[in-house]
Amino acid sequence: MCLIRAYLRASTDGQDTSGARQQVEKFAGDRGMQIAAWYLENESGTKLARPELFRLLAASHPGDVLLVEQVDRLSRLGAADWDRLKVELAARKVRIVALDLPTSWMMATGEVDDFTARMFDAINGMMLDMLAAVARKDYEDRRRRRMEGQERAKAEGKDVGRPENKKRNAKILAMLKGGASYSAVQEATGCSRATVAKIAKRAKAA
Repeated sequence: MCLIRAYLRASTDGQDTSGARQQVEKFAGDRGMQIAAWYLENESGTKLARPELFRLLAASHPGDVLLVEQVDRLSRLGAADWDRLKVELAARKVRIVALDLPTSWMMATGEVDDFTARMFDAINGMMLDMLAAVARKDYEDRRRRRMEGQERAKAEGKDVGRPENKKRNAKILAMLKGGASYSAVQEATGCSRATVAKIAKRAKAA
């Protein structure tokens, strides 16, 4: 029996995965799918070394489904790293189902004949390559525009630092004071463990 493993990724500490989780839960519920495990992390999609993603893969068995909201949540990798990830996925025979890739939806239940499965594997492979390439280009374009904006701001003497997410940090602090574990805080806020530790250290010093 295949298991559905949902992977949620937010790229910065200021983001959370609650909206994506609701979308994934609705998608699964509408199709009678039961999600066996959730894997959440705050890491850039441009990094291949993502602990939660590889924890998911390590726990997977042939035929299991890796369910994501969008392909760019799985990868904004460069071509070489994307090829490495595909090798890992193929070796573990994990099937990718993404909400923004309709051709992958029928593979979620595994209730298809061998010919159909092979045909859609080929189609999905091609579509995944295309969407992963688009995601990478989008990242590079946004990064270039951000750097150009920062250079203009510096030239004008403006502060270009990222503002603190005070609302999220207040929630982290409240949970820590209430005795919540680091893991519980991470899951509730979608922030990294390093951020939780930073807020805890700041509170202790105060």
